[in-house]
Amino acid sequence: MFQGKKIGVTVPAYNEEAFIPSVVRNMPPYVDRVYLVNDCSTDGTGLVMSEMCRDNGKLVIVNHETNRGVGAAIVTGYKKCLEDGMDIAVVMAGDDQMDPAELPKLLLPVVKGEAGYSKGNRMASLRHMKGMPLWRRFGNWLLKWATRVSSGNYEVMDPQNGYAAASADALRRVDLDSLYPYYGYCNHLLVKFTVAGVRVVEVPMSARYQGEKSKIRYGKYIRRVGWLLLTNLVWRMGAKWSYSGQAKTSGEHVKPAAEAR
Repeated sequence: MFQGKKIGVTVPAYNEEAFIPSVVRNMPPYVDRVYLVNDCSTDGTGLVMSEMCRDNGKLVIVNHETNRGVGAAIVTGYKKCLEDGMDIAVVMAGDDQMDPAELPKLLLPVVKGEAGYSKGNRMASLRHMKGMPLWRRFGNWLLKWATRVSSGNYEVMDPQNGYAAASADALRRVDLDSLYPYYGYCNHLLVKFTVAGVRVVEVPMSARYQGEKSKIRYGKYIRRVGWLLLTNLVWRMGAKWSYSGQAKTSGEHVKPAAEAR
């Protein structure tokens, strides 16, 4: 437990046999449960997970029978966290890009009730972006602005950073089953949380690369996520107009959830 809160960590993994042992080995001792979601890996990821579970009672393996995408793997972990009564659900990638030493900084805003969703921000300074390729910085900049417009949250700096902690209450306020199943899930979740009135905070932290090869093809990725964010903008505006219609019908002022933060 961390300051009286039960912590569940979801580790989504697709072909990460080289990195999973390090992720598990460096997991902080206050983490109560670790959900290893094997998204139908074709290498030895599943075998490595099974071997680690023999000596660690905190580990739970969930196997996807088909490759469903990182967003879907995270939803699987989120649901397990809720089922098992975790107070806070964390995402820590299977490629070891997320430094466990940074986790307390993510947990504290949620534990203190200052936010329902706390996430990393590598774009806070040039120092934090050290090691990030220029093309990736540019892509993140484009998606930052697209996500701001789509979500209505103009404070978000690093929507692509998936290192995050969410309260159980925040997760129950959104439809997890409709979350985008691939790499755009983090942008989609920000839109959902904004509409649901969940407060989001970002915690500055450095980019971390461990020699892994990115599975994202940025040309296709930006096009797909751009379309996703456009459709989410329409959805968010529809939700806002719906609340306005309720207010006019009832004769009372009904405040949109996206503004009630």
